[in-house]
Amino acid sequence: MVQTPAWPPHSTPRLFVDELLAEGRELRIDGGQAHYLLHVMRLKAGDPVKLFDDRSGEYLAMVAATGKRDLVLTVKAKLREREAAPDLWLCQALIKKDRLDWIAEKSCELGIARFVPVLTQRCVADKLKEDRLRSQMIEAAEQCERTALPEIAALSKLDAILRDWPTDRSLLFCDERGGIPLADAIKSGRQHKAALLIGPEGGFSDAENAAIRALPQTVRVSLGPQILRADTAAVAAIAIWMALNPANQG
Repeated sequence: MVQTPAWPPHSTPRLFVDELLAEGRELRIDGGQAHYLLHVMRLKAGDPVKLFDDRSGEYLAMVAATGKRDLVLTVKAKLREREAAPDLWLCQALIKKDRLDWIAEKSCELGIARFVPVLTQRCVADKLKEDRLRSQMIEAAEQCERTALPEIAALSKLDAILRDWPTDRSLLFCDERGGIPLADAIKSGRQHKAALLIGPEGGFSDAENAAIRALPQTVRVSLGPQILRADTAAVAAIAIWMALNPANQG
């Protein structure tokens, strides 16, 4: 028996649009997205495109008209609601630009709710291009079929973050000096509303380490006996939390 092909096809391109989507709406696409659809994917009138807006969900659209540098899409049907991202923050000290981009990409793929960039004494950079990080996250979400993007907080100094830390959120401090295994902290069930804190390439200073440990909400955790680079530690910690947190179990 011949099976009906899947619709829309698995090869359907998928894009983020920063506009609230709804059935019946028409959107004009230009710039880099139009180039991708017209000259890389070679779409023509009648071809499908998947869209998501980080607000209402994912939709199926069709190409209504094409030009040399732009095209018009008509939103036809809603495919999925916006996913509920697990309530996990990543507090990441600034590191080298390319490695920070990689963390932004992977943390979006893994499903964090909020990305909090942190400025510490040993950071190799003191500025952040938020648009660059957001672009990395958007590309990751497009490719991995996510419908939610992490919120990106403003760059803040460590002392300001600790001073204003929410009383109801655990700070899982990935401390290279030691702590309880992260898996044990997660399995206790007390860390359902949490944030992971990852330091810079040179680690936290003695004074910073003491200030972090002094915060009542801090739980010092270990990722194992190996010394990990900052980017490796961030992704490993998120993956462990996502896999083991009781709130994420079906």
